[in-house]
Amino acid sequence: MLDRRAFIGLAAATLAAGGEVRAEARRPVNTLGSPDGVAIRGYDPVAYFRDGGPRLGKPEFAAHYGGATWRFVSAEHKALFEADPQRYLPAYGGFCAYGTSRGYLVKIEPEAWSIVDGRLYLNYDLSVRKTWLGRTRTYIARADGSWPRLTTKDIR
Repeated sequence: MLDRRAFIGLAAATLAAGGEVRAEARRPVNTLGSPDGVAIRGYDPVAYFRDGGPRLGKPEFAAHYGGATWRFVSAEHKALFEADPQRYLPAYGGFCAYGTSRGYLVKIEPEAWSIVDGRLYLNYDLSVRKTWLGRTRTYIARADGSWPRLTTKDIR
């Protein structure tokens, strides 16, 4: 049986852990240009892995996750995402990875992408993607440092 001090400590730890989970779930998702909250311009995040590039998702294959609507090209892609969303979610909420490394959140072009160590990274455009690919590891480290502090106030 727990004494009062142990119970309070356990309760505080449980609440703290729960707060961290909720905070992560509220991270910004790139729904720029979508009045309906569709992520990454309606492109299927699973397609980058399974089909080797961007494919526009269909409204009939939509899933809601992280405060946004994600679209997929097929029921199969939707099921893969729903079974393991962390595997397919683009880094930094689908905002430009290079921009995130610079401390701000900006749109992406679906054709400007790369997969590094099993993670999808999207970029502003093909020119920025070229810059990104020149020092990917450096930019990832910088973006990983910036991302936890960025909010919707940082969208440009």
